[in-house]
Amino acid sequence: MPSRTISQNEFVVLIAMLTASVAFSVDAMLPALPQIAAELVPEMPNEAQLIITSFVLGMGIGTFFTGPLSDCYGRKATIVGGAALYIVGALLAWAAPSLETMLAARVLMGLGAAGPRVVALAVVRDLYSGRIMARIVSFVMIVFTLIPAFAPSLGAGIMALTGWRGIFLAFTVFSVVTTGWLMFRLPETLPKENRRPVRAPVIWAATKEVLTHPTVRLSIVVQSLAFAMLFTMISSTQQIFDEVFGRGTTFHFWFGGIALCAGSAGFINSQLVVKLGMRKIIKVMFGIEMMISAAMLLIAMSGVPQEVLFPAYVIWVTSVFFQTGMCVGNLNALAMEPMGHIAGIAASIIAAISTIAAAIIAIPIGLSYNGTIVPIAFGIFLCAALARLVSGFIRRDQSEDAEA
Repeated sequence: MPSRTISQNEFVVLIAMLTASVAFSVDAMLPALPQIAAELVPEMPNEAQLIITSFVLGMGIGTFFTGPLSDCYGRKATIVGGAALYIVGALLAWAAPSLETMLAARVLMGLGAAGPRVVALAVVRDLYSGRIMARIVSFVMIVFTLIPAFAPSLGAGIMALTGWRGIFLAFTVFSVVTTGWLMFRLPETLPKENRRPVRAPVIWAATKEVLTHPTVRLSIVVQSLAFAMLFTMISSTQQIFDEVFGRGTTFHFWFGGIALCAGSAGFINSQLVVKLGMRKIIKVMFGIEMMISAAMLLIAMSGVPQEVLFPAYVIWVTSVFFQTGMCVGNLNALAMEPMGHIAGIAASIIAAISTIAAAIIAIPIGLSYNGTIVPIAFGIFLCAALARLVSGFIRRDQSEDAEA
């Protein structure tokens, strides 16, 4: 039986590890993309980045279902079911003979990963609210960022020992360990008397409530743009390191350093959010990102030598990751605060729409890569500018004042 007492520190780490299955499933793949492209699609190597976005699309689709299921059957059962689906997808990807099979398996992995990704947020909302919830999410993001920091190096190490297929076996082990931890340590956070049956009228009513609330709706739009910037950067950065700068062999070290630097965003946000509020931080961060992306675009178009271009690019990539750490937790808290009574389905709708929309935006930006940084920088600049514009319309909500 699971323990009935779990410390806040253990809770934060557990939730972070559950959600980290998403980051691990993406970032550990990055060093393997050239080898996978060479083996499965040598004539069109740029399409290997679809291995990243196909996972994201599957995860977005899955989030439509995981929230209602968790509201009906409980948080833990939904997470365990998602983990089982994820493991099946990972094993299929391990054996994939073609890119098409690989992409289908990655979609299946994404469907399964939606369980821990969405329901973990609902678990946090079951226990916390307001700025305290935002602070907890910030601490989760601190631990969460350690996975992207080390995942590419871990993926490169596994690949050196077993080839790229061994990475999918590592995904399986990771899922088994984190799911077992959940089963034995965390009590169910949704009592049976508070559960909602999976009925179309109930789901439709909850969906309408989520989409008609102005704070939630605008937060979803801004979060979609934030994720689009992140997914674009993740899917294209390995190619840029390799083809533009000739640093493909050391990419995982650079990426780890970038992720570690950006990981400070969670800690900084946890200290500032109680004093400044979520909306102010969001607006300031997108304004800064817009300016940095504009500067990167100008530098990339000016034909400066690589001695100048490379450090500018590293700073820019770090800023996109840092902005995500500063904004996404706050956007989630803003969106979830009015939805506590339907936390599961609200988490699903918010995550599903923002993830699918972000993937739809990120795919054409990523595929526009032409051997230079210019199209990627232009796409991310537009996303940052739109996010800054829309975030200004988010009205002050009770979540700005709630303390518990």
